[in-house]
Amino acid sequence: MRILVVEDEPEMAALVVERLRQSGFEADAAGTLATAREAIGARPYALAVLDRRLPDGDGLSLIPQIRQAHPGVRVLMLSALDSVPEKIAGLDAGADDYLTKPFDTDELLARVRATLRRGADDPAAEPPITVGNLSFDLSAREVFVSGRPLPMHRRELALLESLMRRVGRATTRDALIHEVYGDADELQSNALDALVSRLRKHLNEAEAGVSIHPIRGVGYLISKTAS
Repeated sequence: MRILVVEDEPEMAALVVERLRQSGFEADAAGTLATAREAIGARPYALAVLDRRLPDGDGLSLIPQIRQAHPGVRVLMLSALDSVPEKIAGLDAGADDYLTKPFDTDELLARVRATLRRGADDPAAEPPITVGNLSFDLSAREVFVSGRPLPMHRRELALLESLMRRVGRATTRDALIHEVYGDADELQSNALDALVSRLRKHLNEAEAGVSIHPIRGVGYLISKTAS
């Protein structure tokens, strides 16, 4: 599950992104409204953490574009504007929650989880994708095999999500690398193939009833295992 952190203070943005990644989320940072708009157009996000005071405007102005690009996305405001009228303005603008600075990172993570759970209960939330014995809950970002939870490492989960969103269709290597590793520098050439191998082994051991196929010159495809 990918989260966009819109924060113009580099140290604060790095702290929030790192804590989110440690908690199993994929996270990107944007320091301005302009870079945030580019990110929104390039990647799917389940949650946006928005600052108010940005160099090129108020983070609240980003909410309509986020919701238009990604229906069902949740929004958590993270701002030093801590007066009651400012909080009300943020919530009335469409934010799902409002946390003021300074903040405790454990509380931030708890609010992120709570906000995402509310999204999972939304009738407009994306339905689970089921293939074979495998079910991927896109809203809660949880994986089940025959109804049993299947724990996964962060990048295995990101890879599986990318493949499951395109069941029966090939996903290009470039798309998988972008969605799993983001803008990571110095990525080893065999990193994706090694990750696919680990995910395939994990799913086989769990008897998920799916197969991940290499598509020569393109990428990978996931489908139900033939009987």
